[in-house]
Amino acid sequence: MQPFEYDVFIGGVIQGSERGRSIAPQDYRTRIRAAVEAGRPGATVYDPVACHPSSIDYGLERARQTFFGHAALAARCRAFIAYLPEASMGTAIEMWEVHRAGRPIIAISPMGENWVVNLLSTVRFTDLPAFEAWARGGGLAEMLARRLGAAAASQT
Repeated sequence: MQPFEYDVFIGGVIQGSERGRSIAPQDYRTRIRAAVEAGRPGATVYDPVACHPSSIDYGLERARQTFFGHAALAARCRAFIAYLPEASMGTAIEMWEVHRAGRPIIAISPMGENWVVNLLSTVRFTDLPAFEAWARGGGLAEMLARRLGAAAASQT
């Protein structure tokens, strides 16, 4: 079995429904990372915005490579966290790839009726404070440990 590349991939709205070259506030990424690391010290976290802070300025080919590369990378992580205070086409595609790979999806979204959020999420929190309490309290660490145990069991 191929090893996981990261424990967690942070997905979420970047451009959302913005037009032009603007992006949505990205401060949620720092909060998610802090909660993950507090609840599971040593966790490896991939944040596409931190790794590609100027991606809004990428040309078409580099944007294509980055987008499809991120969707593939998300599917190779132990878990995917989707921050969706509003719809995000890119995050929906990443969620689909993660779902197809059989990885858990943690959604942070008030969109309880949205089919993508409902059908693809392993667990959903309505807001960031609820997720933070769960992650800091060991919920994410427990989910990741179960995932590791299941992967090891399938190798025997």
